[in-house]
Amino acid sequence: MAASLTLGAAGDAGAAGAAGGRPIVFARYTAAAPTEDLYAISPSGGTTVKLTHTPTVSEVMPSWSPDGKRVAFVRYGSGGAIDGIWTMSTTGSDLKAVPGTKGASDPAWSPDGKRIAYAKPVGTQREIYVADIHGTPATRLTHTAADDLHPTWSPDGKYLAFSRADAGGHSRVMKIRLSTLAQTAVTGPSSHDWTPDWSHGNRIAFSRVDSSGFAHLYLVRPDGTGLHRITAARANDKNPSWSPDGNSLVFTRGGVDDADPEHLYLVRADGTALTQLTKTDSHDLEADWRP
Repeated sequence: MAASLTLGAAGDAGAAGAAGGRPIVFARYTAAAPTEDLYAISPSGGTTVKLTHTPTVSEVMPSWSPDGKRVAFVRYGSGGAIDGIWTMSTTGSDLKAVPGTKGASDPAWSPDGKRIAYAKPVGTQREIYVADIHGTPATRLTHTAADDLHPTWSPDGKYLAFSRADAGGHSRVMKIRLSTLAQTAVTGPSSHDWTPDWSHGNRIAFSRVDSSGFAHLYLVRPDGTGLHRITAARANDKNPSWSPDGNSLVFTRGGVDDADPEHLYLVRADGTALTQLTKTDSHDLEADWRP
């Protein structure tokens, strides 16, 4: 691993706005490649930078540290076994495994840079954990029969939002207060809501499979009010990530067939200035915008 996240601008992509050139890191795979690697791209577009070069293992689910100096990610082998969460510098060097995270997924770096939240299997379900960046002590936050995943931090670091999937096939956005472990539902019990991301402006973006049968992006306040949709194409929109200024989002858009390419798009929080960011014949997933 030897690439750098220093990316040059390539013109103005409307939704990038005041976010400037802070790069977006994401996972990519193609039909020709047996594994997934991490890439970075400027929100203004241009050439992608390949960050990882590991032909026998995959790197997915990247998460920026708040100072922009490191990236946490999940590594798994060709057999699908999850090796756990790792971190690396922005040059792809100084690889460090986070102890105690074998089988874990969905890393999310805390606003103070000291902790990582993640989902980890407990029996047949996943629960939300939080640990310091060295892996200890790891604290289990949720204890339910449901599947809890995709944690995201509130700007003040006092709460996590996450997806909770029940046995009936529904998934809703939940919120947990770290000091008391009190949990509150943010979206309704009969929803199909996934991959929340909490902005510095205190809004939560998430992907919902709605009555159209497609997954669209929605916004909601942490108290559950102000719900509204911001994308409406006949396509599946998922994995939203907020820009540093809280005005725009990057997300993955794909078709109705798993074989269709999936590209990164930008959109303003009011649903305007939709811009396609990546255009290769690939699957570009799980983008995270540098703070």
